[in-house]
Amino acid sequence: MTQDAVNIPTEHGGQSLGHGVAGHPKGVLPLVFAELWERFSWNGMRGVLVLFLVSSVHGGLGIAPATAVAIYGVYNSAAYMLAVPGGWLGGRVLGPRRAVVLGGAVLVLGHFSMAVPTIATFCCGLLLVAVGTGLLKPNIAAMIGELYERNGIAERKDAGFTVLYIGVNIGSFAAPLVVGTVAEEINWHIGFAIAGVGMLVSLLTLFLNRQPLSDIGRVSARMDPGQRSSTFRRAGLWLALGVALLAVDIASGAFSIDHVVNVMPILGVGIPVLYFASILRNGGLAREDRPRIKAYIWFFGVAVLFWMIYDQSGSLLSLFADGKTDRSLGGWQFPASWFQSVNPALVILLGPALAALWISTARRSREPSTVTKFSFALLLVGASFGVMAVAGWFAGGNGAAKVSILWLLAVYLLQTIGELCLVPVGLALSTKLAPAAFVSQLIGLWYMAGATGHAINGWVTQLNKPMGDTAYYGLWATVALIAGGCFLLCSRRLGVLMRGVR
Repeated sequence: MTQDAVNIPTEHGGQSLGHGVAGHPKGVLPLVFAELWERFSWNGMRGVLVLFLVSSVHGGLGIAPATAVAIYGVYNSAAYMLAVPGGWLGGRVLGPRRAVVLGGAVLVLGHFSMAVPTIATFCCGLLLVAVGTGLLKPNIAAMIGELYERNGIAERKDAGFTVLYIGVNIGSFAAPLVVGTVAEEINWHIGFAIAGVGMLVSLLTLFLNRQPLSDIGRVSARMDPGQRSSTFRRAGLWLALGVALLAVDIASGAFSIDHVVNVMPILGVGIPVLYFASILRNGGLAREDRPRIKAYIWFFGVAVLFWMIYDQSGSLLSLFADGKTDRSLGGWQFPASWFQSVNPALVILLGPALAALWISTARRSREPSTVTKFSFALLLVGASFGVMAVAGWFAGGNGAAKVSILWLLAVYLLQTIGELCLVPVGLALSTKLAPAAFVSQLIGLWYMAGATGHAINGWVTQLNKPMGDTAYYGLWATVALIAGGCFLLCSRRLGVLMRGVR
C-alpha cells in the first residue's frame, strides 16, 4: 500500500523523500525494475558465454573448454574490477545517477556489438559490457542506500537490499530461458541481441521514472579540478602502459589467454590492497571510521573466497551440466543454459522468507549478526561443493554415467541460501560502514571482491582437469568449511571494530 510522504529529519540533514510501497522509500521500485532488466541482459549473455565459446554449431567459436573457462573468468573479473573506478567516478566526478545512465548506455552498445557475428565485434562487446557493468552496479546500489538514509530508515537496509536482490533475480531467472533457448537452438548472436533489448528496457525505465530520483544520486565529495586532472592523468598512464604491454605481447606472437589469466589475480589482489590503504590514510576520516574500514577488510576477504567458489556455476558447473548430467525430459533434452535459471528462481522463492526472518528476529533483538550471516554463507557454499564432489564421483572421469539433475539442484539450493546470507547483507554493510564521502567507492570495493574471486578462478579452475571432479570439489569444500568456522570465531573482535553499526 502506498503511503503519503512524511517529513523525517535524517542524519544527512535533508528531508524525507517519502515512503513508497510497504514502507520502502519512494524511488526504490524504479531502481529495482531497472536492475531487473540489467540482470536480464547480463545473465542472459553470461549464461551462454562458455557454451558459445566451446560450441561449433549455430555460429559458436569452437575453442577448447579450458580456454573458454579462462575467458569466462577474465571477463567476469574485469566487469567486477571496473566497479572500483566506476564507484569512484560516481562518488567523486559524475554523481551516481549520471554514472548509472552512462553505464546503461555503454551496456546497450556492448550487447548489440556482440550480436554482430565477427570476432572483433564480439571482443569489443565483451569489453563494453564489462565497462558498463562497472559504472552501473555500484552506483545504483549507492542510490538505493541513499534513499533509505534520506528517509531515516537506515535500519531497513538489509531487508531493502534483499528486496532488490529478489527483483534482479526475476530478470536473471527469465534470461537463460529466453536468451539461452534462442542462442542454443537458433543462433548465439540473436541471443546476444535479445540481451541488448533487455538493457534498452532498463534505460527506458530510468528515464520514465527520473522524477522520484531527481533529488538523489549527486556527487558526494566533488574533487577540485587540479586533483581530478592529476587523477585522470595517472589513470591514463597506467591504462596506456597496460595497453602497450598487451600490444607488445600480441606483436611478439607469444600471446596466450594464460597471460591475461595470470595477470588478473595480481590486479585482483593488488587493487583492493592499494585502495584500502589509500582510504585508511585519508585525513578526512572520522575517528570511528578507521576501525570500521579495518573490519570491512575481513568481510571483503570472506566475500572473495565465497565468489571464487560460487561463480564456478557459470563455468565448470555449466560444462558439468552440458556433458555429465542427464537433461532428458520425455525424450527431449533441455538446454544446459537453463540451469542458470535455477539460482534466481530459488532467490525469488527463498528471498522473501529470509528478508521476513531478518525483520522478525530484529524486532525481537535476535537477528544473527553480519559475521554469523557471512559464516553461514561460507559453510553453505562449502557444503555445495561437497555435494559436487559426490556427483563427480558418480559421473566418473569422462561423464559416461550421467547423473540426475537432482545433484545440481541440490548444489544450487545450498549456494542460493548462502548467497542470500552474503550478497544483500554485504551491500547493506558497505553503506553502513562507509564514510559519507566513500559510499559509492566502498560499494565498488564490494563488487571488487567478486572481481578478485573471479580472477583467482582463472588459476584454480585449471586444477579441475588434472585432479578430477571428486578431488577438486572436495578440496574447495574443505577450504570453505574451515574458513567459515574460523570466521565465526572472530565475531567478538569484529564487533569491537564495528562499534555503533548493526
